Amino acid sequence: MRAVIVANGELTAHARLQAIWERAELRIAADGGARNARLFLERAPHVVVGDMDSLDEETRGWLEKCSCEFIRHPRAKDETDLELALRLAQERGAEEITILGAFGGRVDQFLANVLLLTQERNCKIVDAASEMWVGKGNEEIKGNKGDIVSLIPLDKTVEGITTHGLEYLLEAETLERGSTRGISNVMLEERAAVSWSYGTLLLAHLFQ
Repeated sequence: MRAVIVANGELTAHARLQAIWERAELRIAADGGARNARLFLERAPHVVVGDMDSLDEETRGWLEKCSCEFIRHPRAKDETDLELALRLAQERGAEEITILGAFGGRVDQFLANVLLLTQERNCKIVDAASEMWVGKGNEEIKGNKGDIVSLIPLDKTVEGITTHGLEYLLEAETLERGSTRGISNVMLEERAAVSWSYGTLLLAHLFQ
């Protein structure tokens, strides 16, 4: 099952994002992300989860009119609304999860949102210009010639990295956490591949 979560970060009206939202079998709004759904995605979520402190009255009325399910949590909680939404998607059997509206706003929230990807290897953060995910060790990247691909090690070392279809090749090499060597590689064709033998690697694909 494909689930899409919309968070309360920056979002714009974009046909690609609207299509991702439309195709989802489970649509979840993380609290104020419901406003993003109303303004930019043109279809209500199936469920909204969080402490509901970011819901304006117009959005709340729209959700109720669309028979949206509300799952309310106390304001004093151990997780962000987005983490609660990710957990809900997992509990309801999602095999593929996409997060929209996770960028922008407070820098601490942004970093926490990115690191949520380490909890679910079938999850991507997507916006109009990019996508980001934690790989499983053997990743194919589909895009266009000239797209940017960055490899960001989250463990102390990520080892045995080999790339194909990228301008700057790596052949069974190691990237260390904090190194910027893996930033801003370039796709030579419409497909590229990255594999590695050890470590947690964050991949960022920027569309040109």
